[in-house]
Amino acid sequence: MKPAARRPVVPEPESTAVRRELRPWRFVVAFGTVSLLADFVYEGARSVTGPLLASLGASALVVGVVTGVGEAAALVLRLVSGPLADRTRRFWTWTIAGYALTVVTVPLLGLAGTLWVASVLVIAERVGKAVRSPAKDTLLSHATTATGRGRGFAVHEAMDQVGALLGPLVVAGVLAATGGDYAPALGVLAAPGVAALAVLVWLRARVPDPTVYEPAATPEPEPGPAPRADGKALSVRLPREFWVYAAFAGATLAGFATFGVLSYHLVERQLLPTAAVPVLYAAAMGVDALAALATGWAYDRIGPRVLTVLPFLAMAMVVLAFTDTTGLVIGGVLLWGAAMGVQESTLRATVADLVPPGRRATAYGLFAAVIGSAMLLGGVLAGALYAYSIPVLIGVTVAVQVLALVLLAATRSRRT
Repeated sequence: MKPAARRPVVPEPESTAVRRELRPWRFVVAFGTVSLLADFVYEGARSVTGPLLASLGASALVVGVVTGVGEAAALVLRLVSGPLADRTRRFWTWTIAGYALTVVTVPLLGLAGTLWVASVLVIAERVGKAVRSPAKDTLLSHATTATGRGRGFAVHEAMDQVGALLGPLVVAGVLAATGGDYAPALGVLAAPGVAALAVLVWLRARVPDPTVYEPAATPEPEPGPAPRADGKALSVRLPREFWVYAAFAGATLAGFATFGVLSYHLVERQLLPTAAVPVLYAAAMGVDALAALATGWAYDRIGPRVLTVLPFLAMAMVVLAFTDTTGLVIGGVLLWGAAMGVQESTLRATVADLVPPGRRATAYGLFAAVIGSAMLLGGVLAGALYAYSIPVLIGVTVAVQVLALVLLAATRSRRT
């Protein structure tokens, strides 16, 4: 009796293998692990940016300008990196390059002996975020098609903030153990940085093309001018709803102080010792994670209306954070963390829902440019007004947030 003929083994298509080996939620969690490790690095450094610059002779205005320019660089430069990522379709390359820049600059920051060198490194670290973010968010957006936009981005942001909580705590511990020496405190952050890059390279090997999670995500024509019937150029426009929420977010963040200014206030008014500032920052990141999860789940139920909470958080934050009562200032910083959680999760989910896949990295870049410009204005405004008059700072911030609410109400009424 002859043995049964063996059927030839046909190699499984790569997209099917990816689906079986790494489900959408596993992809989100793996990417969240990368962000957790990277946040361990750069949030650990950001938690002491204000005191570090002050130790090198910076004034409140300089701290506000440097941190404001850094945040603007992290966002406005996505005007370039977003369209380039869409055009080249090398999303993994842009993501890895951006994380690598952050991993290199943070340990060097602890060795900076002059203000200008430290300022350049602070801004360079933020440039790394600009390089990677549109591509990273686009990769992640494909998987959130299956998990739910709000929930997927919220879980990713929550994992982000686990790292953002651990990093400042480690920095605080090393500062306390070394008597305030920034070199070892920031040097220890090199280890999680290397681990983040290793996980990222592994994830790229497992899922080289995350569009398998979003079957409708077929590449679209090259963004840019397209011919009309008469032969003239016709620009390809993003949806009007995209610009509506970009304008609202920009108005909200224009009245939003950076943590650099908040931490400067804490140290200059001697409300907290320097080593305790990263601990407070870690607590704010914990609140960030909770707020991201709450608003992410709410977004999947009620949509972008959940963003109305941002102006109220910003108003309450500034009223509390710039007092001379330690308990109130701590409460204000925690509200700052809640606002950051909404910004980093729900705003990104909204963009993914408003813009088709082929132009999504471009949209993330443009959106980030709007809110980056607003954050630069907010950082400079907070630093300048802090030096001039804290009551004026509070009054201007509240007025800007009221304007943001009016803008949101007007745009919602136009849509209905």
